[in-house]
Amino acid sequence: GEREIQRTMLELLNQLDGFDTRGDVKVIMATNKIESLDPALIRPGRIDRKIEFPLPDVKTKRHIFRLHTSRMSLSEDVDLEEFVMTKDDLSGADIKAVCTEAGLLALRERRMRVTKVDFTSAREKVLYRKNEGTPEGLYL
Repeated sequence: GEREIQRTMLELLNQLDGFDTRGDVKVIMATNKIESLDPALIRPGRIDRKIEFPLPDVKTKRHIFRLHTSRMSLSEDVDLEEFVMTKDDLSGADIKAVCTEAGLLALRERRMRVTKVDFTSAREKVLYRKNEGTPEGLYL
């Protein structure tokens, strides 16, 4: 396990260093946890620019919720604004996961409309997975 991770990291570092001689290769990397990366990987010269995409503000959260619920039939008890205004640290991907999971909860129960309870349960599930750091199986 640990040795394989070290070998993979060394190979990645070697590959990144090999791109220096070629001017036509651009490497783009993405992570949600930059603090957990090996400092050797993100040192200047290997990764020249770091662009942070912060968590969405209220206006953006509202837009993301609307985008991912636009084709859903929502029950009258669903007030998306309530979910938009929560202080949870939800990324755009988290919001999409909440909407998807809420829709799947309704489908599993063969309901045509997604309810507030579905959204609340989905939000709790997404936050639990996010805090536990185990995204696999989210939609199972």
